[in-house]
Amino acid sequence: MSVRGFRVSVPDSAIADLEQRLDNVRWPDAWDASGFALWSWGTPDGYLRELVGYWRDGFDWRAAEARINRFDQFLAQIDGLDIHFIHQRSPHEGATPLLMAHGWPGSIVEFLEVIPRLTEPEKFGGSSRDAFHVVCPSLPGYGFSEAGRAPGMTPRRIAERHAALMALLGYDHFVAQGGDWGAVIGRYLPDICPERLLGLHFNLSIPRPPEGVDDPLALVTPEERTRIEGWTTDEWMLTGYSHIQGTKPRTLSYGLTDSPVGLAGWIAEKFHGWTENVGDIRDAVSWDDLLTNIALYWFTGTIASSTRLYREHFDILRQGIMPSAPCTVPTGLANYPGEIWQQPRAWAEREYNLVHWYEAPHGGHFAAFEQPELFAGDLLAFHRVIRPSII
Repeated sequence: MSVRGFRVSVPDSAIADLEQRLDNVRWPDAWDASGFALWSWGTPDGYLRELVGYWRDGFDWRAAEARINRFDQFLAQIDGLDIHFIHQRSPHEGATPLLMAHGWPGSIVEFLEVIPRLTEPEKFGGSSRDAFHVVCPSLPGYGFSEAGRAPGMTPRRIAERHAALMALLGYDHFVAQGGDWGAVIGRYLPDICPERLLGLHFNLSIPRPPEGVDDPLALVTPEERTRIEGWTTDEWMLTGYSHIQGTKPRTLSYGLTDSPVGLAGWIAEKFHGWTENVGDIRDAVSWDDLLTNIALYWFTGTIASSTRLYREHFDILRQGIMPSAPCTVPTGLANYPGEIWQQPRAWAEREYNLVHWYEAPHGGHFAAFEQPELFAGDLLAFHRVIRPSII
């Protein structure tokens, strides 16, 4: 296994091709949606036209590329496949290694404003004693990480690859952080390398009723119960994408790989529905940040391979393959008010060795993207809780 330096460098020809496709978009028929909530049928025509217009004439990919290239990036070959990752070491030699994993439809772009706060917290009002060495990989088949060519790249398999990457970098012990797929993948790490884990920190914990409890709902607060009882309706409306990607992702991939406008519409809908906003994605994430993330999928041609993870996950769930519970690794959980899936605290206490709980005042599913200051501050606070056991 070798590690090579890497920098993002999209050819001019790829940018020209994108511009031509944006110029030649074929829009669907117009219709009167005035009787419905604006986003209730999907990404609105007017919003997407404006976003695409900005992508074509206002967005600067070269500036976005330079933002990513501020960080130290590498490729490493693990089990025959290249994995791309940011490895930003803190200037403080005593810093704790941190593995930080993104999800879908996110990317390493989510963490660009967070990484400096974690590697040099003293520059943001914190203490150098809390610093991390940050390792932030692109998931297999996302961004510049090579995709598996056959079934089997499950969340557990990715967790094994991440553990191998940390070992390759010389980190015998580390903290793992994740949201979305990063949380699902990270949840398998205690089954793979428990002796190497200093702690787990998640900003998503899939609600999982505790086993051996006659009435799990009796454990929750009235507010949590109301949220749980609304899941059936909410999930049916919000997770259509998951059913498609978890059953027939290949069919979907042709349109999203061929059309940047289709890709933008598909991803923008998720950012609207999953962030804490008051009607516009820009209330939570700027269009420049959103389009940097979308463009990364476009230029790398990885929307097809990224969505396959849903089918991989669903297949192992149908086989009953789940992480072991309870999890004995010291764990911190962060709840953001705009997050759709929130684990009741009493359930979490039965699944995890819960040593840290954070109720964020703002933010949603893409917590690091939406609230980098809050996200980093909470992660550093978790570090302070577990640090005595590390030293």
